[in-house]
Amino acid sequence: MSETAIKVEKLSKLYQLGEISTGTLSRDLTRWWAGVRGKEDPYRKIGQTNDRTTQGTSDFVWALQDISFEVKKGEILGIIGRNGAGKSTLLKILSRVTKPTTGRIRVRGRMASLLEVGTGFHPELTGRENIFLNGAILGMRKEEIRSKLDEIVDFAGVERYLDTPVKRYSSGMYVRLAFAVAAHLEPEILIVDEVLAVGDAEFQKKCLGKMKDVSENDGRTVLFVSHNMEAVRKLCNRGIVLQNGRITENGKTEYILESYLNNNVSKKYQYQWNDENGRIYDWLILKSIQIVDVDEKILRLISTDHDFDIEIKYDIINANKGLGFTISFWNLSGEIIFQTISNNETNYYGKNLEKGSYVTSCKIPRFMLNQGSYFISLNIFEYGYQNSYLIKEILLVDIQDGQLIRKDYKGSLLGYFRPMINWKSTLKK
Repeated sequence: MSETAIKVEKLSKLYQLGEISTGTLSRDLTRWWAGVRGKEDPYRKIGQTNDRTTQGTSDFVWALQDISFEVKKGEILGIIGRNGAGKSTLLKILSRVTKPTTGRIRVRGRMASLLEVGTGFHPELTGRENIFLNGAILGMRKEEIRSKLDEIVDFAGVERYLDTPVKRYSSGMYVRLAFAVAAHLEPEILIVDEVLAVGDAEFQKKCLGKMKDVSENDGRTVLFVSHNMEAVRKLCNRGIVLQNGRITENGKTEYILESYLNNNVSKKYQYQWNDENGRIYDWLILKSIQIVDVDEKILRLISTDHDFDIEIKYDIINANKGLGFTISFWNLSGEIIFQTISNNETNYYGKNLEKGSYVTSCKIPRFMLNQGSYFISLNIFEYGYQNSYLIKEILLVDIQDGQLIRKDYKGSLLGYFRPMINWKSTLKK
């Protein structure tokens, strides 16, 4: 059985909103006396779940409540959840930045944390001095740190500013150096919060590769918090979902991502405008966009083996030349799957449009998309690609496995596209 690197048992964290104290001397004395007698803080009993969408009636909020999980050595655990779910609080407790209210944590190995821009750096010290400071905090000897110095500086790409106080660094430089220090000074456990979003795309890719490398080749444990679902999918072996301070899912990455996205993405099969918000040009009023079948019936669930149409209705209120549409399909992680554009001979792009009500539609053929959920974005543009108007994530299409001509195979297929490919077998004697 794999060695356990982190074990969290019934961890909870209670915060008070508003004042630092309980608000009155009598309440402070009540809490103090309960502690002296070894009794539970009475105000914990009235603490409410950390649901930021509701008003609440108590000044005490459970940022985390009854959290339990284990992380094995060499495992990369993804932690996902909406803003305010308790992710950063959990990492701060694991990193010993703040204390838990109740519960216990067991950590085996040296830990390095990258929680917020600038965390762990002294602003008056230079980049070089902060490298040695962080290494000393991890219990490393000066010779060990010096042997890693060139590698850290090369990874961070801040050699020119190495002897400059870090208070003069940009946020991007801070993150580059902080991650390089945390990843290269050989901690057994690496904790990384969303701060990588500050860096550029190339550096983010570099960091993800480094985390994967230290896990697979060095056997180090990584805890990774991110809103980038694709990064979590590619990097993490397992994940947990936090919601209102509680763990709602714990398991394989694909399972927890599917569960999280399905529970946190609004289902949108049709969108309608009124005359006021649908008027995007002085000659055009959008009416609706919807997903329909051949009989113009709105579809809420589509089979892989059926065509479907995306139908746009609009009014031209002043004669005008030229109108075009672009429809884009995205996965739930924010990656574009494909686009289709309407400027061809079969529509009104580049033609004189008379006043009246119009319908423009495009047909998505069966077996084009694999099972799953996809966002649809709409872009409207005038003739000559002028005055483009983009509406992101206006629809959400759910596609289920139709299993047509699947015979006895009932498993899922990988990828985003599902083309019908002709196969042929012949017997040659």
